[in-house]
Amino acid sequence: MTERALSVYRKALALSVHILTATGAVAGLVALMRITEGDYRSAFLYLFLAMGIDMVDGTLARSANVKKVMPGFDGALLDNIVDYLNYTLVPAFFLVKSGIAGSPMSFILAALILLSSAYQFCQLDAKTEDHFFKGFPSYWNILIFYFFLLQPEPATVIFLVLLCVALVFVPVLYLYPSRMIRFKKLTVILTSLYTLLLLHQVAMAPDHSVTVVYASLLYVVYYVVLSLFFTWEKRSRV
Repeated sequence: MTERALSVYRKALALSVHILTATGAVAGLVALMRITEGDYRSAFLYLFLAMGIDMVDGTLARSANVKKVMPGFDGALLDNIVDYLNYTLVPAFFLVKSGIAGSPMSFILAALILLSSAYQFCQLDAKTEDHFFKGFPSYWNILIFYFFLLQPEPATVIFLVLLCVALVFVPVLYLYPSRMIRFKKLTVILTSLYTLLLLHQVAMAPDHSVTVVYASLLYVVYYVVLSLFFTWEKRSRV
């Protein structure tokens, strides 16, 4: 392969990774359409599709060396745009449309989600140099999966959303599973199993197992405890 042909191949490969990232926005659009129709199960399946894309596109981008091959294209900005749609806007819209926290509280919570996550996404150190998320990393899609599967009381919804909004501004370091150095293999395996478990339960709805859904919270405990450990460890070195 000539140097010119190799250059064209590398650019095509880098472009294909960016296109893959952008398709996450299409999945988010379809999720919004399904929520409008009241088909929450299908909407969340499309959100899982978007999550799957988000889980692999970063690794593919680094493998294709997209920053060097296409220096004029900001893949990180594209990723943030798509993530804000799927991790923040779609969940906020679900809260409003479902009215799960009652009216007008569902709208107020949705507005707080949008505003707090807008702040979080625009922080220069939202992703630290040593590959952690600083502050609650806008996992609103995960939260609404649980709301959909467990149908909690409005007071519980209000408490959990307000708690996560507050945690956006608390400088705890949260795990970035695919970029970890220590405990990476275990965390990636557990994260993958957890994602598949939630996907299965959403796909099974309304015939899902509430017991299994509650059991999945063990991963959340693992994630939070390990995040707090790394935060404490880093602070203790200062």
